[in-house]
Amino acid sequence: MRSICVFAGSGTGYNSDYLQYASWLGQRIAEHQIHLIYGGSRLGLMGAMADAALQAGGKVTGIMPAGLLHGERGHQGLTQLIRVDSMHERKAMMQEMADAFIALPGGLGTLEELFEVLCWSQIGIHHKPLGLYNINRYYEPLLQLIQHTVHEGFSEASSLSRLVYSDDADTLLEQVSHDMPITSDLRWDPSAWT
Repeated sequence: MRSICVFAGSGTGYNSDYLQYASWLGQRIAEHQIHLIYGGSRLGLMGAMADAALQAGGKVTGIMPAGLLHGERGHQGLTQLIRVDSMHERKAMMQEMADAFIALPGGLGTLEELFEVLCWSQIGIHHKPLGLYNINRYYEPLLQLIQHTVHEGFSEASSLSRLVYSDDADTLLEQVSHDMPITSDLRWDPSAWT
């Protein structure tokens, strides 16, 4: 695996474990010589993870819509900070650049990004591994909700099998590395959807 996109909150949450584990994930990604791709913020779990990856000698690319760069939210110390025009463009570029995805704890934006790549996987737009960094069992209610959609007949059982999860960074990185697709990846072409 050459690159991984991590979705994460721009806040730190109430539990200091979130910040500590985000930093640990960034460090471990760098130590595994994996290129980190993320939303580009210097704030919250995003910033802590990026800082730790950079301090460990890693390559970090942030992708941020122009409107969010105002107010110095953009991390100016990254290997590369890419400015895009919209959130849609940001997510499409993340999907193109990443070999796998991991979601740290976060709010609605993190969940929206996670569900989009999960849905894209389900309909065959990509076949990339998806991991949940399940710090303090943060994602247990989400996993239960997905299971509920399966039980109620709105989702296929494969929806849960598309996700791996752990509260240990090394285990999670190993899981998404071993879950790499054997077939070539389907590339998303934005022009095909206009």
